[in-house]
Amino acid sequence: MHSSAAVGLLLAALCAVTGGACLLRARRAGGMQRSTAWSEALMGWGMAVMALAGSLPAAAVPPFVLAAFLGPLFGAVAVWELRLLLTRLRERGERPAHGSAHHLHHLLGALAMLSMALAAPGAQAGGGHAHAAPGASLAATPLLSGMLLAYFAAYVLRTGLGLLPGPPGLALPAGTAAGRGQQPPSCAAHGPGELVSACRVAMGTGMLAMLLLM
Repeated sequence: MHSSAAVGLLLAALCAVTGGACLLRARRAGGMQRSTAWSEALMGWGMAVMALAGSLPAAAVPPFVLAAFLGPLFGAVAVWELRLLLTRLRERGERPAHGSAHHLHHLLGALAMLSMALAAPGAQAGGGHAHAAPGASLAATPLLSGMLLAYFAAYVLRTGLGLLPGPPGLALPAGTAAGRGQQPPSCAAHGPGELVSACRVAMGTGMLAMLLLM
C-alpha cells in the first residue's frame, strides 16, 4: 500500500481495537452470532497486520512472509463466511436475505484482502516495492477495484446512518414504555446492536482506506 507510516499505524490501531471488541463480543454471544463475531475478529486483526506491515520499511517485512501469514488467514475467513452464508440460506422458516447479507459482506471483504495479500510474492519476484504489492492484483482490474470502493463506501454510509439517534421530542401516547418512564428503543443507550454496527463501520472504513491507498 502506498501510505505514510502515520496513516498505516492509525489504520492498524483501528483494526486491532475493532478485532478486540469482536473477540469480547464472541465470548458473550452464542450460536451463529458467536461464529460471526469470531470471523470478524480474525478479519480485523488480519487487516491490522496488513496495515502495520504497510507502515514499516519495505525491507522490514518480506512480501512472501506477509502472504504466507495473511493468505491462509483471509482464505480461512472467506471459507468460514461462505459456510455461514450457505447455512443461513438453508435454514427453514427464515427469509434467505435475513442475516445472510452480513456474511456476504464479510465474504467480499475477505476475498478482497486475500487478493491483496497473495499479490505480494509476484511483486517481489518482479522487483517491485513490497508495499505496492498488495494492490497489484486489484489495480490490474480497475472495474473490480471501483466496484469494491463503491460497495464499501455505500456500506459504511448506510451502516453509519443507522447509528444516528432518532428524532428527539417525539410525542408518545400514555401507557407506552416512554409514558411509564422507560426510554424508547430508538433513544436507548448504546447496546450490543449499536456495538456490532460500530465495529462493522470501523472495519468497513479500514477496508475502504486500504482500497484507496493501494
